[in-house]
Amino acid sequence: MATSTTSTPARDLRQWLARLGDSDRLAVTRENVPLEHQLAAIAKRLDGSKAAWFPKPGGHAIPVVSGFMSRRSWIAEAMGVPESGLLEAYRRAAENPLPCEEVAADDAPCQQVVHMEIDLQRLLPIPTHSEHDNGAYITAGMVIARNPVTGVQNVSINRIQVHAKDRMAILILPRHLFSYWQAAEAAGQALPVAVVIGADPLTLLASQAVVPIDHDEMEIAGALHGRPLRVVKCKTNDVRVPADAEIVIEGRLLPNVRELEGPFGEFPKYYSAQEKREVIQVDAVTHRKSPIYHTIVPAEMEHLLLGAIPREATLLAHLQRSFPGVKDVHLSVGGVARYHLHVKFDKRREGEPKNVMMCAFAGHYDVKQVIVVDTDVDVHDPQQVEWAVATRFQADRDLMVVAGAQGSVLDPSTTVGQDGPNGEPAPPYCQGISAKMGLDATKPVAYHGHVFTKVRVPGEESVDLAREVVAGARIDWNNPGA
Repeated sequence: MATSTTSTPARDLRQWLARLGDSDRLAVTRENVPLEHQLAAIAKRLDGSKAAWFPKPGGHAIPVVSGFMSRRSWIAEAMGVPESGLLEAYRRAAENPLPCEEVAADDAPCQQVVHMEIDLQRLLPIPTHSEHDNGAYITAGMVIARNPVTGVQNVSINRIQVHAKDRMAILILPRHLFSYWQAAEAAGQALPVAVVIGADPLTLLASQAVVPIDHDEMEIAGALHGRPLRVVKCKTNDVRVPADAEIVIEGRLLPNVRELEGPFGEFPKYYSAQEKREVIQVDAVTHRKSPIYHTIVPAEMEHLLLGAIPREATLLAHLQRSFPGVKDVHLSVGGVARYHLHVKFDKRREGEPKNVMMCAFAGHYDVKQVIVVDTDVDVHDPQQVEWAVATRFQADRDLMVVAGAQGSVLDPSTTVGQDGPNGEPAPPYCQGISAKMGLDATKPVAYHGHVFTKVRVPGEESVDLAREVVAGARIDWNNPGA
């Protein structure tokens, strides 16, 4: 389906959804779709083709939307750039953040309605997604916290299990939010947080930026928008949240409190185990009048692309600093848009691809496999990448394996054989130990004759099939040459 590549950036969620609706990219379901499994099942079937809009889901007055960022071309359109310029535009924004603009509460739609008596599942239509999920999960909530030492904010998307009226268990991986939380807990203090649901596409995308600690991702959101992001101070703490968001849950990460969370179906398309996790005590819920609830179906395209594009932009910049011959990168969907990286490289010397691989592994610990290909291969086309491996790679000379490196703790293959003697999970310092694999699928710099010349037919790119093929023509099979 046709989409514009020259549109202006989407200013808020409602503007973006209206654009999808006007271009037949938003499917509206029947009312009262059950929140347990059925809503996620419908959204999953539509994922990558249309966003899904659920009126009155499970009898809730608040509608649910899912899948509005499930194609790369849609994300480029939301940014106002052609798809070919997606990574460069994201990189430019990450390198040139804009400070936020703080507004008063009466100018912040996200605080039009305030609830101080909390029953989360009564207030919000929170779905249960996968078969073995341990209950309802917030999957598209941007968690915003302030560094208790510096005051600089961090934004991330974390899975959050709602298991009581006003308490939620959260998975916090060892990244920036975890560092903030450690500092607060070491001081015996709660860490104030906000969980933002229903942000615009560009703010969601900015939340996944791979930047050093104490770089506020909402300033990257402002750069993506081309103007400072409007923020407002929460009602019950000092966290600043996007003023034009749909829903905000205000609360505190409690010190020295852990409660069971999981299992939950994660992005590698497997379940993570039930373990004791950190806990958010909810203090308030604010929202727009007639708010919209956003849910992400785990492991589907919206989930994968939200993580892939910021990582790709960061890895491309990281690689190009040392290797100007790197032209493009792609985190493949088959590699759950995290683990398998394809690199397009203008090779000038033998051995260079192995250096590129090592640089890529250092760029992000999630990267598990790197395939380096020549510039005549489209890294976004898995068939072309496989063709390069099939015809330009020999395992005895072109394979690199690095054992015992840090990988993703959500990759189930990294924990096999690491359980304790009584079946208990491996301790945190043993989790995520991974082997890295690199494949040099580039042709030699010099070769004899046409042995590595890619076959092409002159004029194939310029053929106009509408002109060359006769529409509606019929053949008389009794006299086929007539």
